Amino acid sequence: RIIGKILGTLLIEDLFGFKTLLPMEMFRGFLFISIAMILFSLNLSNVQGRFHYHKKQNKRSPVEPPPYAPSPDNPVSQSPSYPPPVSKSPHDPPSVPSDPSDPGKTTSEDCVFDVVAFGAIGDGCTDDSAAFAAAWKEACAVESGVVWAPSNLTFLITSTIFSGPCKPGLVFQVDGVLMPPNGPDNWPKTDSKKQWLVFYRLDDMTLTGSGTIEGNGDQWWELPCKPHRGPNGSTKPGPCDSPAMIRFFMSSNVVVSGLRIQNSPMFHMKFDGCEGVLIEKLSISSPKLSPNTDGIHIENTKSVGIYDSVIANGDDCISIGPGCSNVNIEGVTCGPSHGISIGSLGVHNSQACVSNITVRNVIIKNSDNGVRIKTWQGGAGSVTGISFENVQMDNVRNCVIIDQYYCSTKACQNETSAVYVTDVSYKNIKGTYDVRSPPIHFACSDTVPCTNITMSEVELLPEEGELVDDPFCWNAYGIQETLTIPPIDCLQDGGPETIGESGTYGCY
Repeated sequence: RIIGKILGTLLIEDLFGFKTLLPMEMFRGFLFISIAMILFSLNLSNVQGRFHYHKKQNKRSPVEPPPYAPSPDNPVSQSPSYPPPVSKSPHDPPSVPSDPSDPGKTTSEDCVFDVVAFGAIGDGCTDDSAAFAAAWKEACAVESGVVWAPSNLTFLITSTIFSGPCKPGLVFQVDGVLMPPNGPDNWPKTDSKKQWLVFYRLDDMTLTGSGTIEGNGDQWWELPCKPHRGPNGSTKPGPCDSPAMIRFFMSSNVVVSGLRIQNSPMFHMKFDGCEGVLIEKLSISSPKLSPNTDGIHIENTKSVGIYDSVIANGDDCISIGPGCSNVNIEGVTCGPSHGISIGSLGVHNSQACVSNITVRNVIIKNSDNGVRIKTWQGGAGSVTGISFENVQMDNVRNCVIIDQYYCSTKACQNETSAVYVTDVSYKNIKGTYDVRSPPIHFACSDTVPCTNITMSEVELLPEEGELVDDPFCWNAYGIQETLTIPPIDCLQDGGPETIGESGTYGCY
């Protein structure tokens, strides 16, 4: 190597092990070519790596969404469903989604107003009315606000009006127990004795929860002025006001769902002047002999759905008053009770208009009445477009009844005018009846007959004893599409020459 350096040459060893002296200029050229080949080889490797990476990416979507973007498998929450989900744990507040258009606008904590945080004690003795009113005020002012009464607590509330208008999506969620003062002696002197919890002038509001609304009604039922509480079945004079437990007044788009409602002093639930009402999955109960404890009462209310509920009480399971239309009742079990009633209508010579009522797929058991239409003499207006279909009777008195001589006392006088009853259909009404009364009873006005009654697949047999083969009819017109058991030969074919002076009395 030393000699080569002196001579300007370089001794190298080729691939076969031969040693060779190369001039320096030739070595430099060889070195340049070698480096160039190495760089070219590295660059080719990088190109091949990028190429394979992009081949994998092309198998996926052209643009991969960021992890927070909505997708069919992970949609962004919209407005809360009805009813909102019950808390996973009794101690966890209900879930309320934030506004998807502005994630920073609200949070679940911002929308849930726990009454305990507003001072409610929940010991069943302390008056928690002020805490509920304060929580309501805050929830009313935000969209999808929730007034929350948590579980494992019992809240005492005096007569209270929860009024609107409020922001849409308001929820009153009861997971604990709500109850009023115990009996008339403990009722505050300044509070109304006609109502307890009132929801007034609300739109898009839900009453729900897994809890109980307890009425403490037993002392109210024992007032001497209540029906049949006096000696020998009579009544005694005296103040007899008793509070309806829950009342919705002049409200729309209302949902009531999931609650247990029991032992009301009077009506359990009352809807007056409302439109758009959904009632579902309720349990309503009070003793069989508790007076005037209608389960659900509606009047002057339109577009109502009552579904999948169980009602046992001392009066009408569901009662439909004047001014109601487009009512659908389905999947309800009644009994013991006084059945499902349209009426009473036309009291004190008033006008009553009821139309488009459907009762379907219900069970009525151990009740004084089944499906009933009842009106007072002297009334006006009409009941029209009524359908009773797929009704199972179990030991029921007066399974099918129209009574235009309804009277709550023995002092009612005969009058000529009446509420006109027409277009009533009974289809697939089957089961057993109590033989103390005929299972079918049509008592229509002398001057305003019932018309267009349709009977189909009506089969009613005695719960025990012999078949009652003399159903009662008076001034009732209609047809039997199939043989009725028991036979109802008293139903007159066709229609009367006139329908008296009633017409439809201004009902449209």
